[in-house]
Amino acid sequence: QVQLVESGGGLVQAGGSLRLSCAASGNIFSPNVMGWYRQAPGKKRELVATITSGGITNYANSVKGRFTISRDNVKNTVYLQMNSLKPEDTAVYYCNTRTYSGNYSAWGQGTQVNVSS
Repeated sequence: QVQLVESGGGLVQAGGSLRLSCAASGNIFSPNVMGWYRQAPGKKRELVATITSGGITNYANSVKGRFTISRDNVKNTVYLQMNSLKPEDTAVYYCNTRTYSGNYSAWGQGTQVNVSS
């Protein structure tokens, strides 16, 4: 099993920045895709950004140009730098790792991000 622990959430004013981190431990498989998803109250969980072991990234249109995903393969950690935050970015942010085929996936416990207007 893989364990994922997120950190870095909190309260920030609109226009501000936050950096989320997610550290993986346990039976880490490689290669893999690591990513961030979010779920706002009353809404479905949605993709924010993903990054492969080789560094290929994918972003939701709503965060392109504002958020940057990166990873440290030595530390087995993925980061999400969030700039120009908007109130609509308020959600619980979840870290995810999965195999390229998607036949195994693990989730973190989530970290709350609140953006005030």
